[in-house]
Amino acid sequence: MTASAVRSRAFSGLVAASSVLALAACSAGIASESTAERSSSTSASVTSPNVTSANVPATVDAANEQVENGEAMQIDIQVGERIVVGTLNDTAASRDLVAQLPLTLNLSDHGSVEKTGPLPGELSTDGAPGSADPNPGDIGYYAPGNDFVLYYGDQSEFPGIVILGNMDETGSDTVGSIDGDVTVTVSRSE
Repeated sequence: MTASAVRSRAFSGLVAASSVLALAACSAGIASESTAERSSSTSASVTSPNVTSANVPATVDAANEQVENGEAMQIDIQVGERIVVGTLNDTAASRDLVAQLPLTLNLSDHGSVEKTGPLPGELSTDGAPGSADPNPGDIGYYAPGNDFVLYYGDQSEFPGIVILGNMDETGSDTVGSIDGDVTVTVSRSE
């Protein structure tokens, strides 16, 4: 079995378990408070030749407020001249991602199914299952590599994958139509 297949299978289990844990945490009312405390202590900016962020990033508190108001967390992913809209799940990892936005990331192609690139800071995997099986169009986080991932092909379950959300119906085709590496800008939708 290829590493990509193992990673994809592990990711499926991760998604199922994280959904159950996220629902339990939300019903207990503790998820957003612990995420805000943890993120505020680890919000230092990291500089990398592949990653840039704006001077005033969104805060975890703002992301939590958006979710508490019943609003979906939406992001814009600029791929070349196109904008793909993503909808993020209500998870600690997604809130941590929003706190780092906007970001410009250099993504590399892997296995003709995904584009991945390093994030400036780690995302929390609290409440996430140990693996997941992403679908084309999913937005993910590969925790062992601290990578932001856009899936455009069929990736099997793999350990360490956390599903953050999904792209609109044009997402997988837009990302998949680009050969090789690509630079994307990820920002909060207005």
